[in-house]
Amino acid sequence: MIYRRILAVPAVLLLLSASVGADDCAQGDIGMVREAMRTSKRALVEANLELTDAEAKAFWPVYNRYQKDLGATRESLFQVVEEETLQAVKLTDEKALELVRRYLAAEAARVQVRSAYAKEISQVLPGLKVARFYQIENKLDAVINYGMATRVPLAKP
Repeated sequence: MIYRRILAVPAVLLLLSASVGADDCAQGDIGMVREAMRTSKRALVEANLELTDAEAKAFWPVYNRYQKDLGATRESLFQVVEEETLQAVKLTDEKALELVRRYLAAEAARVQVRSAYAKEISQVLPGLKVARFYQIENKLDAVINYGMATRVPLAKP
């Protein structure tokens, strides 16, 4: 039953991401995925963490800061994906390497933010709920990354 709740929002995100093929992808489509992620993510975390009132009072301010900091790294990743999608047909070696560098930098920044908040989150939640929180985050990341990956055609030599 908990897994159904965890999968509900990712299933919606998958439907959104699968509704348009890679050839038809536009900035608006990735924008839809962004908006669905923003509006649904907190509800998904809230439904699956099962926080006590005291835990919720301590956790949500940390979570809000975390999401704000994480959002900047996700936006960098979305920009790379949008650019990659729009330029896939006419991608030069130099531009391809620049996109790879930017993608890896965005991923490294995301990991850095997640790591930096792990200690603070563990100060307001017990260990099992911290682990559960990061499991939810990982599941959402996997769905979002899959959705983005389906939109980006492979670079052609």
